[in-house]
Order: sequence, then C-alpha cells, then structure tokens
Amino acid sequence: MSDDHDAFRFYVARKVSNPTTARFLFATGIECSYPIISTPQGDVRRDQMRECGHYERWREDFELVREIGCRVLRYGPPYYSIHLGPGRYDWSFTDEVLPALRKGGIVPIIDLCHFGVPDWLGDFQNEDFPRFFAEYARAFAERYPWVRLYTPVNEMYITAEFSAYYGWWNERLKTHRGFVNAVKNITRANIEAMLAIIHVRRDALFILCESSEHTHANHPELVRKAQMFNERRFLTLDLTVGRRVNSGMYVYLMDNGMTNDEYTYFLRQDLSEHFVIGHDYYVTNEHLLTDDEIRHGSGEIFGYYPLARSYHERYRLPIMHTETNERDGRAVEWLWKTWANIQQLRLHGVPVCGMTWYSLTDQIDWDTALRENNGRVHSVGLYDLDRKMRPAGRAYRRLIEQWKETPLLPNGPLTLVGDLMPEELAGDSADEESLIPKTVQR
Repeated sequence: MSDDHDAFRFYVARKVSNPTTARFLFATGIECSYPIISTPQGDVRRDQMRECGHYERWREDFELVREIGCRVLRYGPPYYSIHLGPGRYDWSFTDEVLPALRKGGIVPIIDLCHFGVPDWLGDFQNEDFPRFFAEYARAFAERYPWVRLYTPVNEMYITAEFSAYYGWWNERLKTHRGFVNAVKNITRANIEAMLAIIHVRRDALFILCESSEHTHANHPELVRKAQMFNERRFLTLDLTVGRRVNSGMYVYLMDNGMTNDEYTYFLRQDLSEHFVIGHDYYVTNEHLLTDDEIRHGSGEIFGYYPLARSYHERYRLPIMHTETNERDGRAVEWLWKTWANIQQLRLHGVPVCGMTWYSLTDQIDWDTALRENNGRVHSVGLYDLDRKMRPAGRAYRRLIEQWKETPLLPNGPLTLVGDLMPEELAGDSADEESLIPKTVQR
C-alpha cells in the first residue's frame, strides 16, 4: 500500500509560496440593462435594476456578494437617469451606493453604459453620443477617484447589433448601414470615455466586455456568409484596440457609411496597456446560419475554450471571463464546465485572470432578450428574486473557496499588477485593510 502511495508523490499538490501576488478574480454582477423597446402600449425603458428589485435591496445584494465569496462586482449605475443633459448629473443614487460598496471591501468594475442612453441623447445613431459620453465618464471619474476598473460601454457589438441590425432595442433599425453607424459611434464613445478617465485616473484598467461568438454554416452556399459574420464579430474590438480590419470588413465599413477619416481615427489610438479583453460566453453565443440573414442558436458546438483561444490569438492581451450563466437545473453543470475550460486555457498559457457568473440574482425577460415585456423570471442567478441562494450559488461559493489561492495570471511575475485600491486613494472613511479585497491584498 505504501509503495502505491509513494508512486504518486510526483503529483502531490503544490502550495502557494508568494503571498504578495494578486489572486484570481472571482466575480459576479448586478444585471443592469436599460434599453428601450417597442410594445403595443408604446416605448418602454427596460430597467433591470428596477425590475429585479436592486434599487430597494442593494444593501442586501452587496451582502450576498460577500456571502458567495466574491470580492469583485460588475456594477452599472443607470446612465440613462444620471446624465440629465450636457454638464448636468443626478448623483443621488451613486453617492449612496458606491461608498457602501467601497466600505464593504468589494471592488467594482463600473459599467458606464449598459445597452441604453438617456432620452435626451436619443439612441446610438446620434453622432454627439461620443462627446457627451466622454463628458459623463470624466465627471464620474472625478467624483469617484478611487474606482480603477471600468467597462465604458458594455458589449459594444451586441449593443449595435440588437439596436441597429436586429431591430430589437433603442433605434430599432434593421440595416447594415444603421449597424455600422452604431458601431462607429459606440466604439468612438468607448475610446473617448477611456481617454477622459485616464486624464483623472492614469492607472485605470478597462475590462472590454464583449460577446465571444461564432457562426456555423448549415449549407455549403452559406459558408462565405458565415465567414462574414465571423469577421464582423471582431469589429468593435478591432476598432477599439486600433487593429486594422481585413479587406472585406474595410469594404463593408466603407460601403455602409464609415469614412476613411473616421476609420483612421481608430488606428491612431493606442490604449492597449490599459486593456483586459472581457469574454462573455453563453450557450447561445454560437449560431447556425440557415439563410442569408437568418441565424439560430446552435447550442454549444465548440465551447468556450476554442472561442477564447481565437480571440486571444487575435489580440494577445490579458483576458477576463466576464459573463456566463445557465438556467436553474443546468446551472451547476455549466458552472463547472466553464471553470474546466478556464483551467485548460490557463494551463496552455492563455492569461485568463478572472471568472464571472452573471448575474447575482435572477433576471426578467432575458428569454426574449428583453424585447418582450412579459415579466417572466429568467432563473439564471446565484440567488432567486427573493434573495434565496440557488444551487448555482452554493456551487460557486464552493468553487471560490476551493480555488481562492489561484494566482491572478498563470505566468510568474505578471501577477504583480498593483493594488486595485492604492493607499493614497483609500480615504479616511474606512480602514485600508477592509477596502482591499482579500484576494488581492499585498
């Protein structure tokens, strides 16, 4: 028996030997989408924070984040109701909520724009959106200088596609030209916001949360069209990081309204030292092309691992897994499958620094991507809407407890990235040790 045991000494678990490096970021998020949709009764603003009860129960929600074991929270204050007009803001909600988040030792990744804009800006076809959004971003950073992590515009590609190509949200267009104009305005707004934030917080980090996708063709005649969609999925990230698009996408942009000067603007920007590429991956992120313009959810054909590899090979930047979920009954299996994919990516040297189950609580009407106002509960949260823990919550809590000593990145001193909340920004209102998450304390 002892001989058998000795044979496995080579495979004994290794112990963490550097207590000063940052730890892997286990995160969750508060669902905060707020697009405008059409209904038989007229236009409706879908505010998920309101529909899911967060405005009344935010203190309880922050305690649930801590109960799960997360020290990082994706959090999107309602841009549409804060930015009242040029130079005008209502900070009443954020002035109450953000200090409590900070005092509780939870590091926020602030979503500044999550699928909608204020009524006075109209929609994503508005050419003035980048200028006014940058104004808002700077005002936010000046008011909350302790915030370091931002997602300026969440899921830029999905925002443009659902608003201006599928016709579901906001401007509700169904044209390539509308899509390209939305892409141009959204990506420029994203860049202008980052420049404005860096002016205030020079060590800001931007988690570029984007849908990681793939389109499969179900007929030989659709292969090249599927290829177009698989090139188009990169547009918003390509423009944001200043990567030249391929010739087909360049022609697509020019044919649908972007000018060469507008395109060149994106090539001039280089903020890549501030970037982490965020991957949102759901079972619905792979599509089957059945007609020239018709794509259906194909289910998980490739899975997260090969899609993440394809995005990493394109951008060669650190990665954070920033969204996933699955309905109750399948959620626990999906959680562990996702973690297995992340482990395999890190084993092969892909710098994945975090994982996110999105969202903390169940959502409303995401079974129809919010475009139908049915009031149906989408049971994908770590907690239900009564704030009772679901099996996925128990599984995620166990996963975090087991793997909390995992280094931030898989390769050596690259884990030394600086405090998320430096001493000089901690302020006098709270003890520094309580503000810096336990997973990243120095």
